[in-house]
Amino acid sequence: MVRFAVAHNASDIHMASYNAPAYRVHGVVTYFEGMPPLDDETVLGYIAQVLPPDGLADFIATGDYDCSYALEGCARFRVNAFRQRHGSSLVMRIIKEKPPEMSSLSLPESLGKILQLQEGLVLVTGPTGSGKSTTLAAIINEINKMKYLHIITLEDPVEYMHTPNKCIINQREMGEDSETYSTALKSALREDPDVILMGEIRDLESMEIALRAAETGHLVFSTLHTESAAKTIDRLIDMYPVERQKQALSQLSTTLKAVVSQRLLPRADTKGRVGMFEVMFVNSAIANLIRENKIPQIEQNIELNQGAGMITRKMSIENLLAAGIISPETAYEYSFDAGRNEMFEDATSSSAPPGRPQNSGTSLPGVGRKSGSQGLGGTAAFLKNRR
Repeated sequence: MVRFAVAHNASDIHMASYNAPAYRVHGVVTYFEGMPPLDDETVLGYIAQVLPPDGLADFIATGDYDCSYALEGCARFRVNAFRQRHGSSLVMRIIKEKPPEMSSLSLPESLGKILQLQEGLVLVTGPTGSGKSTTLAAIINEINKMKYLHIITLEDPVEYMHTPNKCIINQREMGEDSETYSTALKSALREDPDVILMGEIRDLESMEIALRAAETGHLVFSTLHTESAAKTIDRLIDMYPVERQKQALSQLSTTLKAVVSQRLLPRADTKGRVGMFEVMFVNSAIANLIRENKIPQIEQNIELNQGAGMITRKMSIENLLAAGIISPETAYEYSFDAGRNEMFEDATSSSAPPGRPQNSGTSLPGVGRKSGSQGLGGTAAFLKNRR
């Protein structure tokens, strides 16, 4: 079942007691054909195969277990085992063996600017399953090809495996190589890093250490489960006690360099999903808004700085819709401004065939193009120009 799911481009595999085994493709749960519901003993057998030797006893004692697992010649997996009312369950997130190329992900062209940063904090945000880890892996992979640096990743668990190219790369797994993010971060500051990838900012302590690292000349990448740049800043500030929030705003205004918020939307032009992005680079105006706690004004500032590569969520949705990549229904569903929108109405009344733009040759900000025989667009063009 595992090899079948990987071969069919699944993102996750579900094996749950009292449920038929299933896998997720392009965001849709699909059941393995002809497979009956699994009993607890069978699922426990699967769990025992993918957990480390001492993991099964811990799982039985606690009811939860996270780890990574590699199936040679197939893929790596992020594994979660848990107990539920009908027995045991196992979820395996499939991780490709090789980190992705930025040029293969149709990322906004402006993300190439992140590769030029020397220090500061960069956050990639979005809900679970939105591709945050994939975007970060692609950025780290590109830095590894371009610069002679020392990269430390702190992950829970380690997902993409990076092969050192120009960079020294040390990948540490929480629970295996270090007890906690906070402990690993403190140690990382004494390990001569240039770039630190921290899987997730989980609490105030890890947030403070990440900011300290960014302030002392390191480039720090991490993630949050937020939907926009403004909500990301609100979430970070809310971690602090009220009496420390003014100081935190001042600190964040100087260390935060970029926020990339993303989500995967179902495509209308072909099978699969496409990324919707909001991109914010912290310029002097946005830094002042953060310092003065005028967070609601950030989106307007992003919109005014399209020429600097910034993109709002609304712009990204409208561009995808105009290009015929997503349907009007999808645009409506994922828009913050759900309501009457000329872009939605124009798309439904367009004389172009369903799912296709009237002028497919138009290049739109926020919609990266993959490289092809007629030239390179998006991030691919940026990277080619750099080399």
